[in-house]
Amino acid sequence: MKKGLTKRLVNYFLKGLLLLAPITITLWAIIELFNLIDGLLKNLIVSVIGKEIPGLGFVVLLLLISAIGYLGSTIIFNPIVTYFDKLMVKAPLIKIIYTSVKDLVSAFVGQKKRFTEPVLVKISQDSNLEKIGFITNKDLSIIGLPNEKVAVYLPHSYAWSGNLFIVSTEHITKIVASPTEVMKFVISAGVTNIE
Repeated sequence: MKKGLTKRLVNYFLKGLLLLAPITITLWAIIELFNLIDGLLKNLIVSVIGKEIPGLGFVVLLLLISAIGYLGSTIIFNPIVTYFDKLMVKAPLIKIIYTSVKDLVSAFVGQKKRFTEPVLVKISQDSNLEKIGFITNKDLSIIGLPNEKVAVYLPHSYAWSGNLFIVSTEHITKIVASPTEVMKFVISAGVTNIE
């Protein structure tokens, strides 16, 4: 009994770690980078002009991240980015976190956007209850499922989380609206109007 409880607690801890690590590491890296840049700029600006410029560190951080994004998409830096990707994918625990975060971010803002097809999903045959979701994958043959089923992500309101469901296409109705507006509508629990 104790052994089973310990095993479950360890599994819950590891699941929690996998859920929290990407977000925490990203936030920590951005905050540390901001503090470093802001500290350097504050000292430099104060020594040159004698006063602080509020918000300069934030502006420089945004420009730096944008510049890295630009450089990462150029021919010169593309091999470096590719090499870094290969290196991260080979590290055992880092691979899971890195690829999950990378896939999630690219699903929202990358070239392979996934949250582009908002749909209504009928929860059961006997009910008129429906949830708003986004089709993320129409080809589930890689996991041995038939073509009549698709992967639908159902986001939670007031959270950056959700659940992935495998849904029969007969239970899906497409929503004709901007995916961004639909996502805002869901996350705000229906408070935001779809324009």
